[in-house]
Amino acid sequence: MSNTFRFFMPNVSLMGAGCVSDAVQSMLDLKFRKALVVTDQVLVNVGVVGKVTDKLKKANIDFVVYSGTSPNPTVANVEAGLSLLKENTCDFVVSIGGGSPHDCAKGIALLATNGGSIKDYEGVNKSQKPQLPLIAINTTAGTASEMTRFAVVTDEDKHIKMVIVDKNVTPIIAVNDTELMMNMPKSLTAATGMDALTHAVEAYVSTISTPITDACALKAIRLISDFLPRAVENGQDGEAREMMAHAEYLAGMAFNSASLGYVHAMAHQLGGFYNLPHGVCNAVLLPHVQRFNAKVVPGRLAEIAKSMGISTTGLDHSEAANAAIEGIVELSKKVGIPSGIAELGVKKEDIDILVENALKDATGLTNPIQATPEEIRSIYLAAF
Repeated sequence: MSNTFRFFMPNVSLMGAGCVSDAVQSMLDLKFRKALVVTDQVLVNVGVVGKVTDKLKKANIDFVVYSGTSPNPTVANVEAGLSLLKENTCDFVVSIGGGSPHDCAKGIALLATNGGSIKDYEGVNKSQKPQLPLIAINTTAGTASEMTRFAVVTDEDKHIKMVIVDKNVTPIIAVNDTELMMNMPKSLTAATGMDALTHAVEAYVSTISTPITDACALKAIRLISDFLPRAVENGQDGEAREMMAHAEYLAGMAFNSASLGYVHAMAHQLGGFYNLPHGVCNAVLLPHVQRFNAKVVPGRLAEIAKSMGISTTGLDHSEAANAAIEGIVELSKKVGIPSGIAELGVKKEDIDILVENALKDATGLTNPIQATPEEIRSIYLAAF
């Protein structure tokens, strides 16, 4: 087995209020001709997409908009966007939104050069060629899909989320312009922020974490603990929005190379089966999975407690780990996350299929302890 560690990032990342203008200049510099803009109808309706496309018009960059992305993007979404791209002979893709438009755009861009169905690329590094150039403009502070090699697409026939891990789906430019994040609703701010926290925690306890990913994860946890409640309380708080943008990007840097764990493996099933918001599923499951993990990595969870600003003086690793878990529960409660999966409409009679699919999910491979089906079942039940 190789001892080589791999660290993945986009070639260029732009951050800060107003940086969309720099992204448009980059498109001009790269001499792209026509963009497929991938987004969702809500972002069109509230005017966020217009803020970007107005800049494209001013720069004389031609484009066509695909706004059909579902909250959990589907195989059909990818195929519809690909058809529009081909009809208009687009030579690059611009995604505007959170994880859903980014993941849909990754699927479209990958198929544009590699062919076949997005189902062919479930798993790790299944593609042969770089995707069509993708510039990902982020409007939430959560998924980090704008800078990762991960994409999640729902197979609507099987009601499962397919995880695609492939260096070829990494955007060439990641854009985090906080001017596009100011009007995010409280519930979305909370859900995406807890998604970022989950990324950081899972990357930190991952079996393939490194000092580089650890540094990114711990700083992300610190920033989220300090600034997520502020961003939820006041969406116009520029500093809180800026710090959350940095936090979600740092968490992305961590899990993009260290991968994830059972929180995501289990949350993907809830999202795919019931069409639930990914960040909320992660937030509800996070403390329950970490109680399971605390059996083997209490020291790691103790460090997470410190990064959350929790005093661990006089506590052993096990006690400090419990303090971290309680801190996660308190933060979730503070930002208005539901307390259990029953509130999300999850049914106990579906647990068998959820367990079966969770154990097939690639993100669970780097969890610090491998679980039996009965242990995954127990975690789901504890989360009710």
